[in-house]
Amino acid sequence: MAGKHADVVPRPRSEQVASRRRPVVLPAVLAAEGVAFAVLAGLDGSPGWRLARVLAAVAVTALAVWFTRRAGRAGQGTAALLLGIAGTAAGAGVASAHLAKAGLDAAAALAAIVLVTGLVLLIWGAIALIRAIPGWWRLLAIPAALVLLEFVLLPLTVAVNATNRPPGTLGTGTPAQYGLTYRDVSFRTADGVRLSAWYILPRNGAAVVLLPGAGSTRTAVLPQAAVLARHGYGALLTETRGHGLSGGHAMDFGWWGGRDLAAAVSFLARQSGVRTGKIAVLGESMGGEQALAAAGADPRIRAVVAEGATGQQYADRGWRPHDITGVIDRGMEWVLYTAAGLLSGAPRPASIPDSVRAAAPRQALIIAAGFVADEPVAARWFQAASPATVQVWVVPHAGHTQGLATAPRAWEAHVISFLSAAFQP
Repeated sequence: MAGKHADVVPRPRSEQVASRRRPVVLPAVLAAEGVAFAVLAGLDGSPGWRLARVLAAVAVTALAVWFTRRAGRAGQGTAALLLGIAGTAAGAGVASAHLAKAGLDAAAALAAIVLVTGLVLLIWGAIALIRAIPGWWRLLAIPAALVLLEFVLLPLTVAVNATNRPPGTLGTGTPAQYGLTYRDVSFRTADGVRLSAWYILPRNGAAVVLLPGAGSTRTAVLPQAAVLARHGYGALLTETRGHGLSGGHAMDFGWWGGRDLAAAVSFLARQSGVRTGKIAVLGESMGGEQALAAAGADPRIRAVVAEGATGQQYADRGWRPHDITGVIDRGMEWVLYTAAGLLSGAPRPASIPDSVRAAAPRQALIIAAGFVADEPVAARWFQAASPATVQVWVVPHAGHTQGLATAPRAWEAHVISFLSAAFQP
């Protein structure tokens, strides 16, 4: 028995104390973030999808807590940093989306918890990893933090925000306020999403689908509909999925626009007062980008008026300058659009340049704001893809989608003359 015990070497007291000191605060913060994340993930979606997301959040949290109670300082820092990034981006994205559209609802409150715990983990993990770096190598933490902010945290937060927006309220305005007779209508997309709209009958056999911008409802395009109706055009003021009274989930870069617009055009094509070949689309901001992209794939769209369009995906951003600032912006946008596509599951549309080429000889009018530097640049870059079919009008002194409000007579003259020419046999 003495021989057996002779081979046992007692560990130093410092190692014994360290082994008993398991991290407590870090696992607690991880658990708090994970629980809030799991509950938040279970608020939306089909029952099966909710269950899958909740179980995934619980599993990742349990694994992280188990790992951090056994790992060294560098391992703990890495785990905290990764989950801190995820929590900060998800919390900030969801909280900002819901606070802006729905106020302090359950999702906003849970997202705020995820954000706070995520920030704690992010800071704790960054400090732990910096302390693990020897000597002057710690200075590399400064450029690493800038890269993390520009190419990870910022684009991921925006992507979460764009794919987790509540629909918001419709508002009080209706076409009746403009003296227009209208009907409340609805129709379904090919994938079963119910879209809601107002329909104003045409008097000249032609009709226009009107699309508002991201986060807006059909009330935003009431002034444009009134101008069109004054000249005899029918108007279908619709909201894309996830906006206003329409079903489905929002994707505020407009990637569901092809399916939603196809359903809207099909609705108009079934109306007895609309003649074949007399359907156009007028879109503001995201709606304009959706219209330009959809026209290339849907020959029933005879013409497009797009105001405030600058692009809805990485392939649309070729107008960015090619200096270091443009390279950085495009790198950030690549991460942003890639993340948004993965989070939403939306099909990536064709690029706007490819779409306007495919739509030729059908015409497009792009209206750009004179007070928004990027809009004229983007509009002319889109025009260069098909110079014979794309017109550009820059509205002096106008802000984003403020062409009609800034220059009402000029806006009416440009749009009506464009549509009249486009609908000619």
